[in-house]
Amino acid sequence: MSGTWRNAPPRRVRRGAALTLVFAGALATGAATNSWGGVPGGPGAPGVPGPRHELNGAAGRTPGGAGAVPAEAAEAAEAKVAAEELVSRSGDRWEAAYSAHEYEGFERRMGGAYVGVGVSVKRSDVPGGDEVVRVEDVLPDSPADRAGLRPGDRLQAVDGVPVTGEPVTEVVALLRGAADASPGRAADPGTAVDLTLSRGGHQWSETLKRARLAAASVSVSQPSPRVTRIEIASFTEGVGARVRRAVAEAPEGSGFLLDLRGNSGGLVAEATESASAFLDGGLVATYDYDDEQQALYAEGTGNTAAPLVVLVDGGTMSAAELLTGALQDRGRAVVVGSRTFGKGSVQVPHRMPDGSVAELTVGHYSTPSGRRVHGRGLLPDLEVRSGDRAAERARRVLSGLAAGS
Repeated sequence: MSGTWRNAPPRRVRRGAALTLVFAGALATGAATNSWGGVPGGPGAPGVPGPRHELNGAAGRTPGGAGAVPAEAAEAAEAKVAAEELVSRSGDRWEAAYSAHEYEGFERRMGGAYVGVGVSVKRSDVPGGDEVVRVEDVLPDSPADRAGLRPGDRLQAVDGVPVTGEPVTEVVALLRGAADASPGRAADPGTAVDLTLSRGGHQWSETLKRARLAAASVSVSQPSPRVTRIEIASFTEGVGARVRRAVAEAPEGSGFLLDLRGNSGGLVAEATESASAFLDGGLVATYDYDDEQQALYAEGTGNTAAPLVVLVDGGTMSAAELLTGALQDRGRAVVVGSRTFGKGSVQVPHRMPDGSVAELTVGHYSTPSGRRVHGRGLLPDLEVRSGDRAAERARRVLSGLAAGS
C-alpha cells in the first residue's frame, strides 16, 4: 500500500491522486435503503492503491485460436488465489479478495461509474403495516428510463425472485447480478435482468439490459424556500466538493437536510470534506492504523450557522457513520431516524504478486468524543423507525430549528 496516510500531517486529509484509504461499507449490497441498483463498491470496499497494476498476461495464455478463451478463463480464476488465501486466514467478514480485473471495476465505481439499470429503490409503507419496494428515482437515459419506469412503480420481483419485504440491499444485489452478495461482482454490461412491476392496478414485466452508468452520488433539491435537501448515496470521488458547492449556493436563510439513509460508505477523504462544509475546522474522527492513532480534521471555514438535520437509518454505514458521528458529537446537527449499521472497521488494499488485491482490516475509527462505531452503530437524537415518517419528522425538526435561529 502507498504510505500516503501513514505519513500525512496530522491536521490535513491528504487526498493524493488515488485517495488511498477508504472506510467503505457494503457499497454493492450493504444494508442500504436507497441505491442505484448497483451502488459503487462492495462489502469491505477497499481503498484505491496508487498506480494501477495489470496482470502479467503472458503466462498460460495462447495467442488466439480455440484454446485462447479457456486459457484466459483459467488464468482469471487463478489470478486472486494469493489474495484469497491471505483473506481467509482472518475470517473477518469485511475483508475481501479481488482479481486485477475485478479491482479495476471497483476503481471505476469509486470514480462514480457502475453497472446497473438506472433505478433508485427504497422500502415504502403500505396500509396494513407492510413495506414494499418502490422505484424512488430513474436515471435519465438509462435502461430503466428508456423502458418507461417511473418513480412510485412497485418492484415485485427480480429475475423471478419476489422482493416484497426484502432488504433493499438484497434487491440491489439482484438488480446488479451479484446474487451471491459478493463485493465487486456485478454482472457485465449487456446482461439481461427481468423485472416484475406494478403501477396502480396494472402489473407487467420488463426485460432490461444492464449498462455502465454514471452514478448520481449527490442529489440537491429545494423542497421549500428555507430547506435545502442534500442526499448522498455514497462517497465517490468529487462528492465532498459537490456538497461544499451545494452549501455555498443555497439560498440565504436556508437550513439543510442531509440525507444519508442507505449511504453505504466510500472514500474517507470525501466524507471528511463533506464534514468540512458544515464545520469550522476541528476533529472529524480518529482511527488506528499500523498501531498508530491517526486523526482526521475538517479544513477551511464551513457553514456553522445554518440549521442542520441529518437523516440516517440501518443502511447508513462506514464513512457515512463517520460523517454523522462528527456532526453529532460536535453539536452541529440533530440526527433523526434509526440506529446506523455499525461498520467502523478500516480496510486497506494489498497488491499481490499475481496482480490481485487483498483487502485487510487494519483498525477501527472513533467519533470525536471517542465513541466506537463498529458493531454498535450510532443512535439518532430523535428515533423514528419508519423511513417515510422519518423524512417528514426531519423536515419538521429543521423547520423548528430555523424558526428558533
